[in-house]
Amino acid sequence: MAPFREKDVLTYRKDVAEKGRNLSAAQREKLLQPYLPEPIQNPQPIDQNTSASSSNQRSRSTRHRRRVRPFIKTKLHFLVFFLIQLFFGIYIRLRQIYHATIDRLLAIRHYHHRTPEYIQRDVKNLDRIPEHLSVILKFKTEQDGGLEALMDEVAELCAWSASAGIPLLSIYEKSGILKAYMPALQELVTLKLRSYFGPAPAAPSLRVFAPNHPSMMTPSHSPVPSPQLPPSGPSSNGSKSTPSKPTRQQFNLLILSASDGRDTIVDLTRTLAEMAQARKISPKDITPNLINTEISATTSLAESQLQNGHPVTTTSLSPTASRNKQVDAGEPDLVIIFGPYVKLDGYPPWQVRLSEIFCVGDSGGDVSGSSSTRVEYQGFLRGLWRYAGAEMRFGR
Repeated sequence: MAPFREKDVLTYRKDVAEKGRNLSAAQREKLLQPYLPEPIQNPQPIDQNTSASSSNQRSRSTRHRRRVRPFIKTKLHFLVFFLIQLFFGIYIRLRQIYHATIDRLLAIRHYHHRTPEYIQRDVKNLDRIPEHLSVILKFKTEQDGGLEALMDEVAELCAWSASAGIPLLSIYEKSGILKAYMPALQELVTLKLRSYFGPAPAAPSLRVFAPNHPSMMTPSHSPVPSPQLPPSGPSSNGSKSTPSKPTRQQFNLLILSASDGRDTIVDLTRTLAEMAQARKISPKDITPNLINTEISATTSLAESQLQNGHPVTTTSLSPTASRNKQVDAGEPDLVIIFGPYVKLDGYPPWQVRLSEIFCVGDSGGDVSGSSSTRVEYQGFLRGLWRYAGAEMRFGR
């Protein structure tokens, strides 16, 4: 395109200033004609069908790319998910097989045969035995035995604990159904203890109690008669020596549920608030020590710790335990979870602040948690072994 001549520029600007009245339409076309491009000789006609087809082809290609890319991405995500699921499925199955094999070997080597002496033999070399053992169980479905299976597991755990020299066993079951059947549970545990130790008075005396429930005890029996010794001469102080009578073992069973956890805190908060509003207690008196004392009293033996004016004592069958020791229902020393993973399931939180927690694992149950692990002696024994070898740091 040729450069604009100054004369034509001035003429064009003058016409614009006059709003097109200075030049006619023909004069304006003549003015711009030298600056227009050359016309195309013999132009090809435009085929509208070809243009439309090419446009449709481009749109189909775009839509095809929009459908293919999400499809490939979806299939890629599905492949990654499948590989992850396959890998962890194989890992979980191999872990279950390993744990089941170890448990079977332990069951062959260590089995109680309903004999307390065998259980004492398994724990006699342990550095320490828990004074308070707590076990978390799950309510069985009807296909797994229901309430009957749960109560039988509790009875077995009581017999194992009494044989190992543990004076106090607490059972946590979330729904609290065991509290409604405490008389039947007491009778079943008593029969189980007699099957292990023999008839009374060789079998330990049993006491079953639960928070906000009256405690239940087996009928008292006369102590084990002492052997007749030949008469001996007078002692140095002139009196005849009389043989001491052995004390019967006392075993305690505590039943806990979810209502003893969060609901206890809620009830305590409501009670303290009502007392403060009624001016029966000053808000300054509500201290952490008071709250700790009140919530710990839910599992306290203070109400039933005296019988006929004498404190309840325990005589342990374990040679490492003390012969006469006051029963204390404080924090459990060891918590055994018969389940595939660690789940306290609403257990009272103030009870497990310093407790050693042992999970049996998924050897006898489903890792998804749909069914609980079977309560077996080798799991109970492994928990005691873990507790004996644990290093208690207490926050240090």
